[in-house]
Amino acid sequence: MAHVGTGTSGRGVGVGLIGAGRIGASHAGLLATRVPGARLVAVADPRPGAAEALAAPLGARAAAGVDDLLADPDVEAVVITASTEAHADLVVAAAAAGKGVFCEKPAGMDLADVERGIAATDAAGVVFQVGFNRRFDRSFAAARAQVEAGAIGVPQLLRSVTRDPGLADPTRVPPWAVFRLTLIHDFDTLLWMNPGARPVSVYAVADALVAPGFRDAGLLDTAVVTIRFDNGAIATAEASFSAAYGYDVRGEVFGSAGMLTIGTTASTSVVRHDATGSHAATVRSDVELFGDAYTAELAEFAAAVRGGRAPAVGGRDAHRALAVAMACIESVRTGGPVAPAESP
Repeated sequence: MAHVGTGTSGRGVGVGLIGAGRIGASHAGLLATRVPGARLVAVADPRPGAAEALAAPLGARAAAGVDDLLADPDVEAVVITASTEAHADLVVAAAAAGKGVFCEKPAGMDLADVERGIAATDAAGVVFQVGFNRRFDRSFAAARAQVEAGAIGVPQLLRSVTRDPGLADPTRVPPWAVFRLTLIHDFDTLLWMNPGARPVSVYAVADALVAPGFRDAGLLDTAVVTIRFDNGAIATAEASFSAAYGYDVRGEVFGSAGMLTIGTTASTSVVRHDATGSHAATVRSDVELFGDAYTAELAEFAAAVRGGRAPAVGGRDAHRALAVAMACIESVRTGGPVAPAESP
């Protein structure tokens, strides 16, 4: 991979952020204050005043638009946290401008979108990293290392769970979001935890149990997926948009010689015991649970851009996870198992 952008010695990779929403604001704050090897240079957002409100307190400039941000020679790399429908076009535009690309998941709304991003970044010789943050969480990373070391033998049963703490506004959730926006993290995790194996069959069931009035609009908020791998392993992924007790992300890998469990809903190890029972504070958002992982994945991006090397998780990983998500959609439509598309 070509080395793209050397920046100012000692100042870190200059990063432009596109999209000043909830996760964009979190990433911007990390880039400005916590991520080693990176500095926030500019922010772009089409909403009036949004870029200015986010950039100014962090010492960055508000770009007039995406074209202005991509034309800035001080911007060596971009972090894309815009609306999901815009991801693929922004990846292609950033690659054409010679910028390293970090794109929040999904990297596209369909496989053709992701393939466009892979082709564009490959042709430009720039870094292309996708935001699968669980790979950078210490517990998930430690579990993967033990799987690779053979600590639990051969993986046979795998499980991944994502339960969001609430469905704030169902009118803003796009159709099939449970697969393409939520469970795509679980699909990447399951693929990663079963190294070298290929998914050969996907069966999904989903319904609108949290907001049944939105079923006809295509909002499915509860799902269970079964994945069969070519090494015989069987995985399940489960999602709900309404966990009253907090943000719940967990994993499990059962193998021929043991088992690994990953994740907890507790925000601290403190448990209060009184006459009404036992009580523990729980995590309430992804930013709270994965703050360190978000920092680590952005640090990996900066290091990959600076070193001119491939990042730990890239466009082809995004394609594999989305192929499972698209197979889930087809499975729900047809009521049967579906073979996911082959990935490059």
